Amino acid sequence: MSQLERLILMAEDELTQYSTDARKIERLRRKIGISVTPAQQKEVKAALLEEMPKGFFGKLIEEQRQTVALPFWGIGGLGLLFGISLRQPVDFLAPAIGIPIAINIQKWGWNLQARRILLKTLEEIEQRSKQPNQD
Repeated sequence: MSQLERLILMAEDELTQYSTDARKIERLRRKIGISVTPAQQKEVKAALLEEMPKGFFGKLIEEQRQTVALPFWGIGGLGLLFGISLRQPVDFLAPAIGIPIAINIQKWGWNLQARRILLKTLEEIEQRSKQPNQD
């Protein structure tokens, strides 16, 4: 497992915690500061900047993954409902198509959100290292 993948998993773990982004970044900052050298941090940040989506659709998925996936959940649910109530086997195609699409959109959005919070954390670490300690 590469350093980038490991850090993304750490960021995904932080996303499961119910707290503000600032708290998530603070916890991630401590973990990254202990386990990753500054040179590796710069490499990871460069790789993250390359991989982040720059188009409209990627940013939409990152910020509104649940909204984008909602129509596919609806298509899957209605297909299931009509397939059961009307006893039409053809209607079961809608859940077979809609539900996997919705799940993949949710996974992709979750991963993009974790990458974004990791990128913010690395930028904060870099910014703090440039400033002298002002206590």
